[in-house]
Amino acid sequence: MELILIAAVYAAYSGGRLLARGDASTAVAHGLSLLRVEDTFGLALERPLNRLFTATPALGVPADFVYASLHYLVTPAVLVWLFRRRPARYRAARAWLMTSTLLGLVGFVLMPTCPPRLLDAAHGFTDTMAQFSAYGWWGGEASAPRGLGGLTNQYAAMPSLHVGWALWCGVMLWRYGRTPLLRTLGVAYPLLTTVVVMGTANHYLLDAVAGAAAMGRGCCSPRTCSASWTGSRAAPGPVPASRSRPARRRWPAGAAMG
Repeated sequence: MELILIAAVYAAYSGGRLLARGDASTAVAHGLSLLRVEDTFGLALERPLNRLFTATPALGVPADFVYASLHYLVTPAVLVWLFRRRPARYRAARAWLMTSTLLGLVGFVLMPTCPPRLLDAAHGFTDTMAQFSAYGWWGGEASAPRGLGGLTNQYAAMPSLHVGWALWCGVMLWRYGRTPLLRTLGVAYPLLTTVVVMGTANHYLLDAVAGAAAMGRGCCSPRTCSASWTGSRAAPGPVPASRSRPARRRWPAGAAMG
């Protein structure tokens, strides 16, 4: 039943993502607006990263594989891990992930955004997935397999759910992992994803920030958020009678204690 529920939500999200396509001119205008804001404040980190990934296949090719695959592998793996190892925390964590995903869909509808890789070459970006497509299964249309580019919405850059989902995975691994390795992965995976989405020119820095914000806002309620981040703990009950301190006996004034 859990698999059916998750599959149904993801299918609805994917279908809605396709229906949320905006026209190219509006999406390009939004992308350029984001880039201008970043340039104004010196935040356009995606440019140097993209130049580095483009000029260094040893970085660009693995980054393309990370972008095209881990998003769809790590998140389900963490869900299964929670279901099996932390069942008391699973439902709150699943609700958090699904709510944030639907919030991302709202962002795609309200603000269709052209990713850096689809901007005019004069803006200094290279589509690394198109450049290194001979190494993988993708073509020149994001991470979609060759010939299936029409099944994806290429103007759904804002917010970055690659970053949002990775942040969710990181929180779960950090909070509920019992080994240093899992906790280290909980920190490294969101950071790696953020660098990859910018270096491959699939997202702006502000897309990544918005993806993290959507994930934070996706806590359905303070209670759900608390359960997901800190884990709920039962309030301490009354002290058992056998362990309680006996009450001090009070003597009437003037009585002898012999």
